[in-house]
Amino acid sequence: MRRGAVHWGLLALFSDGPKYGYQLRTELDTRTGGMWTLNVGQIYTTLERLHRDGLVDSVGHNDEGRTMYAMTEQGQAALAEWFATPVTTADRSRSELAMKLAIAVTTPHADVAGIVQAQRVESMRQMRDYTDLRRRTDPAKEPAWMLLLDHLMFALESELRWLDHIEATVLHRRPSAGSSAHAPADRPSGPLVEAAEQPPAGGVR
Repeated sequence: MRRGAVHWGLLALFSDGPKYGYQLRTELDTRTGGMWTLNVGQIYTTLERLHRDGLVDSVGHNDEGRTMYAMTEQGQAALAEWFATPVTTADRSRSELAMKLAIAVTTPHADVAGIVQAQRVESMRQMRDYTDLRRRTDPAKEPAWMLLLDHLMFALESELRWLDHIEATVLHRRPSAGSSAHAPADRPSGPLVEAAEQPPAGGVR
């Protein structure tokens, strides 16, 4: 069974000692800057699965009577393997934007140019928000949050470049207004997703 990032993220929180359930929610929020905000039900469901799989085990109760859990040797080995295993394409979440545009370019009368422009405006708004957050973040005190912000900003920068690429290569190949309404748009000869390319130096600061 494939385990998700939340599963591994919660397991990793046990690296520095025993924890109780609700404590995991607070620490996950702190370490990721709220990126992985989970409700209490999700926390306890994942904790139960970690316990069921032998990755954590109960180690008694704290002064408040809460059940404490600690990582087992099996859990330590599993976490080390996760850290050492590269993330593959299959492990990355699917992109709704990529799916939307892939469908739109082959759908008669779909306003692909309008979709691209609307997305560009929204992506630039998000970039401004993240840039402002980054300016107010102390990398010495919040290194994990800074790392996640950088990831989000580089992803948005690549997304904007990809949208430019679509305008330059895909839109001009679509049928003109006088073409048959049922004529499919030309398929791009090269890969649409250029977001995997490394952003140019100095792109995000």
